[in-house]
Amino acid sequence: GPMTTVGSRGVRTSWQMLLQAGASARVRLVQAAAQRWKVPANECEAANSKVVHKTSGRSFDYGALAAEAGAIKLDKEPAIRSPEQFKFIGKSVPRLDTPLKINGTAKFAIDTQIPGMVYAAIAACPVFGGKLKSVDDTPAKGRRGVLQVVKLDNAVAVVADRFWRAKEALALLKPEWDTGEAGKTDSAQFAKLYRDTLDGPMVSARNDGNVDAEFAKGGKIVEAVYEAPHLAHATMEPLNATVHLESDKLDVWLGSQTPMGSIRQAAAASGLKPEQINIHNCFLGGGFGRRSINDEMRQAILVAKQVGKPVKLVWTREEDVTQDRYRPQAAVRMKTALGANGMPTAFDAKIAVGSILRSTGINKVESGVEAQAVEGFANIPYAIPSLRVGCMLKNTHVPVMFWRSVGSSQNAFFVESYIDELAHAAGQDGYKFRRALLAGKSDFLGVLDKIAEKSDWGKPLGQGRGRGIAIHECYGSIIGQVAEVTVSHKGEVRVDRVVAAVDCGHVVNPGIVEAQIQSGVIYGLSAALYGEITIKDGRVEQTNFDSYQVVTLADTPKIEVYFALSGGKKWGGIGEPGTAATAPAVANAVFAATGTRARSLPLKNVKLVGPA
Repeated sequence: GPMTTVGSRGVRTSWQMLLQAGASARVRLVQAAAQRWKVPANECEAANSKVVHKTSGRSFDYGALAAEAGAIKLDKEPAIRSPEQFKFIGKSVPRLDTPLKINGTAKFAIDTQIPGMVYAAIAACPVFGGKLKSVDDTPAKGRRGVLQVVKLDNAVAVVADRFWRAKEALALLKPEWDTGEAGKTDSAQFAKLYRDTLDGPMVSARNDGNVDAEFAKGGKIVEAVYEAPHLAHATMEPLNATVHLESDKLDVWLGSQTPMGSIRQAAAASGLKPEQINIHNCFLGGGFGRRSINDEMRQAILVAKQVGKPVKLVWTREEDVTQDRYRPQAAVRMKTALGANGMPTAFDAKIAVGSILRSTGINKVESGVEAQAVEGFANIPYAIPSLRVGCMLKNTHVPVMFWRSVGSSQNAFFVESYIDELAHAAGQDGYKFRRALLAGKSDFLGVLDKIAEKSDWGKPLGQGRGRGIAIHECYGSIIGQVAEVTVSHKGEVRVDRVVAAVDCGHVVNPGIVEAQIQSGVIYGLSAALYGEITIKDGRVEQTNFDSYQVVTLADTPKIEVYFALSGGKKWGGIGEPGTAATAPAVANAVFAATGTRARSLPLKNVKLVGPA
């Protein structure tokens, strides 16, 4: 299968291959041992890293048999184990890489050292799509350690014998950029663009029943517009790559989520054939989708072409924030008719959002709809008789890309906040309202009931405190969260507790699943409370963690993770879902505490007057 760590695919798309590989290896090891002992294979058993001859007690370690086992050809592949036969799957096993990351021996790309390498600091045009007009390299020349100033099509780099020296010399340069019309844009224009798009034509993503007929009946109509901003990936380790380019060979050290994709990208930049390229994939200090298109590697290769030496190129944090490929900006208008019993009879959603596939060049999306743009809407789990979802993909000059939980990162906020609005309009409890709309869906109800039970849903909280609930399907898994918040008299929001439950069908290692959900919650919390990339004069205004704030240890709530596994044939993803449900759960909790409904993020921009 594909060698990628994206889209929660690690187990979700490879579990059958991995189980088959294990079953095949087990049978081959047994046959290899039986051949050595000259005994029937059914007298041998493979377990606990050994093949044992059951009659005599003789044994071989797997390693001693591996070469012979690998040469054995099977007439047919053996059957894989079923869940009730699993021995290790479902049990928490310590990760092998944890000690390395604690004691510092784990090698990240930024730790790479190779003989003869030089260092490069780079500054790309601050307006996406702009070009380098000119740069006077005089201020950098003659400085200690500086070797060369390299001019690229849309960037300038300084190469030196130390990264700090390269960075300091780069700061002295004053490049002139050709920014074009994009240099006249700002976030206010973009916000208007997306809102105005909601009034125009839409491409149909789903159309069930007769929405217009239901609206024509009159009754209670609830309508709202929600918005979400661009977001940066803000990985702990800034992008970096070390390259050694020779006439017939290229070695690259980087952290990549798609190493085979990195080879293709390196081939395009270097002009070499893929078979001439070696990717040394390192531990990566956070990916979240960003490390699947390797802009830093491409730049390092282009610099190395001019320098003629191995080059280690490192982005500063400022470059990392301002040259990202961002979570798309989006706006949605939702309209619902409520029946006499308060339940929705018709739901209409119009979505305006940036196209990731067009921005990355993966696909032109000629249909006008891409899956991530409408996820959470087109597959909404609630039983609503008439349902219509329209989409209009609208890109600006700001590049957009996959971001942890992708379309669900904004769409879960839109849908689950709005469902909470509907419950309030119907005078019903948010948990019970959802439960009625999910009737008959045992997997969703299992998750919903679990978070309600574990969070003490319905138990009174003090003044200025509130609980919010959200449930969402993301990458084959169902994630539910209840957030508890406290809002001060100054309108400051503190998230005290998050209770999460997940149904991913089966769990390989519960400890890893728990960690992924916890990290997803923290990542989603940064976005919900603070995350916002804004544009002025065509360029990103935020530059570092002082202006692009993320959740710190002091901000982190108590996070509880529970399982509500439905088993069967479902093997859902787990890396993405934890992020998706956090923003709506927190926003709904803020409403419960204050009576103020947040229809845009981040919450730092929402005026909260204090407790309700």
